[in-house]
Order: sequence, then structure tokens, then C-alpha cells
Amino acid sequence: MKSKMNMIYWKSDKYWLGKLLEHPEIMTQGETLDELEENIKDAYMMMAMDDVPERYETKEIAI
Repeated sequence: MKSKMNMIYWKSDKYWLGKLLEHPEIMTQGETLDELEENIKDAYMMMAMDDVPERYETKEIAI
């Protein structure tokens, strides 16, 4: 099951900028909205996987 998050975004002079409402410390940019969305997903995964060893397991749990 994929979780959904809310991306807040706006246009600067050159780039689209955005951050996640649920994780405002995650902010990135893109030349297009599609690129911004991909970059913010990548940034989220980098944050989520920080300090996780190379070998790990996953398990879906009900919360």
C-alpha cells in the first residue's frame, strides 16, 4: 500500500519549487511539475532510508 502525501508547490522565476506538507524539511525543485514530483519522491526516499544498512527487509503492517 502506498501512502499519499500533500505537495505544496509554486513557480519561481526559473523552477517549480515544492515541499511536503507532512515533512516540511523536504524541499526540492524541478524544471517541470513532473520533474518536481519525481525529485520530491527521491528526496523523501533519501530521508526515509537515511541510516538504513545496505541489507534490510520490509514488512507491511496494519496501523
